[in-house]
Amino acid sequence: MNDRLYPPRPVLAASVAVFRDGRVLLARRANAPLKGLYSLPGGMVEIGETMREAALRELMEEVGVVARIACFNDHVEAITRSEGGVQSHYVIASFAARWVSGEPRTSAEADEVAWVGVDEIANLPTTPGLHQIVASAAALLDASK
Repeated sequence: MNDRLYPPRPVLAASVAVFRDGRVLLARRANAPLKGLYSLPGGMVEIGETMREAALRELMEEVGVVARIACFNDHVEAITRSEGGVQSHYVIASFAARWVSGEPRTSAEADEVAWVGVDEIANLPTTPGLHQIVASAAALLDASK
């Protein structure tokens, strides 16, 4: 049974905008929902895990990169509705981070990865609101230098 479809309550997830040399790491989703769209690495928070821990674990699992979280960025609410009601509802805690080590690699969850300039995101097929989340994370990191 897929408890992510038509869930009884929102699903908690975490993502991370990792920056290296002024560019952000994006991963193209290899699976539904939103297959083929670029997004930030991330995924579901597991029981007993903090949102920060989840963001860093998902970053390593999904693309093989280690980062240091600088701050919380924002939250994203991804809600999909269908005739049967709310098909999916994710609340995603988004963090801003600086790259520490590891070269990005593809995985079962990310079929393409790339370091992208913030101004280049508008030219890519992305998950809703990605450009604003990344721009916010970049501004927060600039302010914390």
